[in-house]
Amino acid sequence: MQIPSKYDASQVEDKWYDYWMKQNYFHSEPDEREPYTIVIPPPNVTGVLHMGHMLNNTIQDVLIRRARLQGKNACWVPGTDHASIATEAKVVAKLKEHGINKNDLSRDEFLKHAWDWTHEYGGVILEQLKKLGCSCDWDRTKFTMDDDMSESVIKVFVDLYEKGLIYRGYRMVNWDPEAKTTLSDEEVNHIERTDKLYYVKYRIEGEDGFVTIATTRPETILGDTAVCINPNDERFTDLKGKNAIVPICNRIIPIIEDDYVDIEFGTGCLKVTPAHDVNDKEIGDRHNLEIIDILNEDASLNSYGLHHEGKDRVVARKDVAKELENMGILVKTEDITHKVGTSERTHAVIEPRLSDQWFLKMEELAKPALKSVLEDRDIRLFPKKFENTYRHWMENVRDWNISRQLLWGQQIPAYYYGEGKNDFVVAETIEQALEKAKEKTNNTILTNNDLRQETDALDTWFSSWLWPMSVFDGIRNPENEDIKYYYPTNDLVTGPDILFFWVARMIVAGYEYKNEKPFENVYLTGLVRDKQRRKMSKSLGNSPDALKLIETYGADGVRVGLLLSSAAGNDLMFDEALCNQGKGFANKVWNAFRLINGWEVSDINQPESSKTAIDWFEAKFQKALTEIEDHFSKYRLSDALMAMYKLIYDDFCGWFLEMIKPAYQQPIDKKTYDAAISILENNLKILHPFMPFLTEEIWQHITERTPKEALIVAQWPESKRVNNTLISEFDFASEVISGIRTIRKQKNIAFKDPIGFSVINNEKSSKTFDAIIAKLGNLEVVDYVSEAVEGALTFRVKSNEYFVPMAGNIDVEAEVKKLTEELNYTEGFLKSVQKKLSNERFVAGAPEQVVASEKKKEADALAKIETLKTSLASLN
Repeated sequence: MQIPSKYDASQVEDKWYDYWMKQNYFHSEPDEREPYTIVIPPPNVTGVLHMGHMLNNTIQDVLIRRARLQGKNACWVPGTDHASIATEAKVVAKLKEHGINKNDLSRDEFLKHAWDWTHEYGGVILEQLKKLGCSCDWDRTKFTMDDDMSESVIKVFVDLYEKGLIYRGYRMVNWDPEAKTTLSDEEVNHIERTDKLYYVKYRIEGEDGFVTIATTRPETILGDTAVCINPNDERFTDLKGKNAIVPICNRIIPIIEDDYVDIEFGTGCLKVTPAHDVNDKEIGDRHNLEIIDILNEDASLNSYGLHHEGKDRVVARKDVAKELENMGILVKTEDITHKVGTSERTHAVIEPRLSDQWFLKMEELAKPALKSVLEDRDIRLFPKKFENTYRHWMENVRDWNISRQLLWGQQIPAYYYGEGKNDFVVAETIEQALEKAKEKTNNTILTNNDLRQETDALDTWFSSWLWPMSVFDGIRNPENEDIKYYYPTNDLVTGPDILFFWVARMIVAGYEYKNEKPFENVYLTGLVRDKQRRKMSKSLGNSPDALKLIETYGADGVRVGLLLSSAAGNDLMFDEALCNQGKGFANKVWNAFRLINGWEVSDINQPESSKTAIDWFEAKFQKALTEIEDHFSKYRLSDALMAMYKLIYDDFCGWFLEMIKPAYQQPIDKKTYDAAISILENNLKILHPFMPFLTEEIWQHITERTPKEALIVAQWPESKRVNNTLISEFDFASEVISGIRTIRKQKNIAFKDPIGFSVINNEKSSKTFDAIIAKLGNLEVVDYVSEAVEGALTFRVKSNEYFVPMAGNIDVEAEVKKLTEELNYTEGFLKSVQKKLSNERFVAGAPEQVVASEKKKEADALAKIETLKTSLASLN
């Protein structure tokens, strides 16, 4: 088989990925082997491959490929998440381009467009993962809106409702006015920004006096239903029991007292708008205040806005402020820095809004999940530092708002049969709902047409929290072979930003529906940042095109580049140079293979140096393998890769191949060649999870292989006892070799010329590596002596003294010329320094440290001149 002179990733990657797919290596079915299972964190169906995906999925592929090599039944389940808010926004935008308004469509019509969009764009990111080399079981690909997945979600909703854990309540929620849906607390980012604080005078009813309040949102004045003071604030004793008049709308509202009011903030008087602030709502509940909602669902003002009706809240804010100023009651404005809730998906400013929503009670459900991680340690988080975050969230868990005002998603299976608040039933199908409604109402003539299904959809996370079970159909068919074999899964690789969103909720669901953990280990990756520590994002323009990187450096190069500096839980400072380093490493390994492959093999005796070299590298390999296994057990994949990198780059390419390389145009003995191939194959096995394409290409070039002998399904090397003595003996020998090479370089002794060599062995060091020292130093002999060799060049390693006789080794004429030139230069340098020091003005006026520096230069030059003269004398 012709071996190309250069490794070209573009000619290799598609070839081997297609081969792996054709041979069905990625597919798993239950059998007698130990299962190793990973479920992919399903990327949004709207998504395209970015650096975060690259890092996360490279790590998963490394783990799954290693498990496959270890003989486990490796199953990596891929899939995508329907991402209600993000996908609906994409579909709405596309409809808008075609002049279609979402509100003009029925639910079924909109969903048809959504499915069309999903079928056209939904598989993009999974196809891109193939370019990275991800060895997912594509036959098992799932989508959270697949029929069986949706059935599982509905089944769980009904079950939890019947257990009394799901309820419908009128609550203050986070409202995204752009997506026109409610959000959970975890989907709201609190962004610090500077706004205006407006000081406004409210007239006291029946008096000429005013009470001044401070607000950042003057438009909400139109929804005020009270002014509140702290009962302990002596400044406002005279206001107790009185009423105020709301500006613009002239509504008369009570002045109430509540300990919630901060005496130090603003004016000490608080405007209370129960419909538009969580804390105001609590005050309103305590004092039975009227609730006036001034906003439409898109955050424009409704009829309560009077002449500001229809204006967006931001426009209304400016216009109301101007009106207050014209009325002479805007006292002043000042800047205030505070945190404002924004939607994670649309980045719109969140509105607190009162509405009927569906909630899941979390307090009791969370207890087994808390105990599993923090007490029983059944589930381990890597790195451990995230346990504190997990504890905080789970000990302070609130009921989960699981309803969304969206069309795309699983429609909540509640069916209304009347106008009353509780005139509904919950069932998996409309047929079951009809039977429940008849039973509940004693009305046997009800038909399907008398029922109307809840229009809200379920929160996307309410489907993905079932992921480790639902991908194996464990909710609908809890005793099927797949769920019994693959669950619980082994490792979960994800980002810490969804530790509560997804990880904690999957643990909750696992204990509720399988009474068992969903996975054993959670590897939390860091964020991918640029060299300036900025988070990579499209808006900053600092995120490279993932596919372009693969095209430039090869998938293996990019994988190595990402993992070389990606410790668990720590952010990765991405530098494209790391990918270039990965590409360079691929070329190094390729050239090492080409070197071995190019040797002529003969049935000749094996040199002692080669036998020692093989024993030494086996010891180094076993030591590295032990380190690598330890790193894997602690999810330190970056450290595992670095251990392999050093083993292959330094020990294999840098030392071992030099030790066994035959002399120029001479053959290598078959025993050494076979051992070198075996060593190369073991190197390829441990490197394969990190660099699958390169390693498979070399593996298949070494010899003709059947599909059962492909590297992807080879056997991980067996761990054996480490010969540490051999390793430490070579560490000593390598210093000797370096000393010889330094002398050769300094004295211009050509490496092709054999030289004499003697040693006083004060250390009583082993002679095991003498043959290798002789070979790599090109020595005539390694001679052990008891006294110093006269007229020889010398160096030390620890207390051992080594001698290289000058006679016959050095080109005396060339060495005299070199030393004379160096002596002349140093004498000239000394004169310039001494001239400066003889200048009294310089010595008197220069800083003390400058003068000291010049004197040191003088001393160093004098010492060097003495050494050079001695060396010249020895050559004459």
